[in-house]
Amino acid sequence: MENLDWLASFPALMQLEAPARDILTKSARIVEAPIGTVGYREGGVCGAYVMRLAGQSRVYKMSTSGREILLYRVAAGETCVITTTCLLGNSNYPASTIVEEPIRDVIIPTAAFNQLMIDSPVFRRFVMTNYGALISDLIVLLDEVAFHSLDARLAKLLLDANNTTISRTHQLMADELGTAREVVSRQLKRFEQKSWVALGRGHVEISNRAALEKLASS
Repeated sequence: MENLDWLASFPALMQLEAPARDILTKSARIVEAPIGTVGYREGGVCGAYVMRLAGQSRVYKMSTSGREILLYRVAAGETCVITTTCLLGNSNYPASTIVEEPIRDVIIPTAAFNQLMIDSPVFRRFVMTNYGALISDLIVLLDEVAFHSLDARLAKLLLDANNTTISRTHQLMADELGTAREVVSRQLKRFEQKSWVALGRGHVEISNRAALEKLASS
């Protein structure tokens, strides 16, 4: 890599030590991938630390019956908690990821990552700070799955879109909630009967945000 201009996307690394910058200059590379690309599969070997410059991918777990549950998404300026876990623990991937928006990533090979973790306090602090924040997000997800009803989780999913119109199929919403499409369709129909939403082909229109907020917080 000829330069490290990409460090500007990660302000916490701007004070990186000179030896660490040398390691990145020699070892890091930038890769791009289109929508639909599989970044890694469950059970695969982890070979590099990933830092997202642009785009978005989703990380998900698949059950033996083929049902998917969304764990989290990785967007620009973020790293992947599962990749970090695998590198720190020398383990294989426990989940899979697929590109949702064309991505541009910085890839740091395992050997360089390990050296940076030993030699660079700035890099080590960056990795562990991001890791801690993402673990907290996963704990929130665990709380939602274990202790909140599906209708409350669906209401929250609709609200989190931050838009009156949600352009997403019932199957995509089911994948994010870790349930079947039919279950989501039935629940959305109940919402529509209560005049909370209006259903269209491939989209949902929020009609009563207050009612959904009350349900989501229950």
